[in-house]
Amino acid sequence: MDAQTCLKKLQYVGVLAFATVDAQGLPQVRNISAIHYEPDAMYFFTARGKAFCKQLLEDGHVQALGYTKYKEMIRLSGRAEAVAEEEQRKWIDAIFAEQPYLANVYPGDTRDLAGIVFRIADAEIEYFCLGVHPIFRESYVMGNGKLHPKGYRITDACVGCGSCLEHCPQRCIEPGAPYRIQREHCLHCANCRAVCPVGAVKEVNET
Repeated sequence: MDAQTCLKKLQYVGVLAFATVDAQGLPQVRNISAIHYEPDAMYFFTARGKAFCKQLLEDGHVQALGYTKYKEMIRLSGRAEAVAEEEQRKWIDAIFAEQPYLANVYPGDTRDLAGIVFRIADAEIEYFCLGVHPIFRESYVMGNGKLHPKGYRITDACVGCGSCLEHCPQRCIEPGAPYRIQREHCLHCANCRAVCPVGAVKEVNET
């Protein structure tokens, strides 16, 4: 699995949920299908008058989420930027060619006045598959995106009692000194942290 494969899977999904926050910090989610994919970027179309567009122009932070029939969750987190004005027509045409239904929504040249294309080139992509055993998760970067590690680790305070492994739903903890969590198979359920008698389990970014 890699970033390009994740983008291809999102393309197969078709309709993605895009999340932003409004001026009051409240979550806003909408489904978007007017999307074009390049190997290194995602382009999407929306109307200039929508709150979604205003939020993107003001801040740009956005998450796009897709879920496949194979129980794969793919989340893309990055910053969307409006495509340069001289390139808008190129990408609008590409999106409308791939999504013919859009011509019914924005007939003729109304699309050029009403619509705007954004581009996400720098992003973190999280892949999480519940359709295999043990489950599998991994993160990738697109462009200059940055990884934000999540999950848990076992510190040197570990006394080797095995309680964490016993209560791990995915049995993804290896005995050792200290015990080790296989993060690519971890659910992030925190059972290990809850049962550790000496508090040896910490979040990956916790000191």
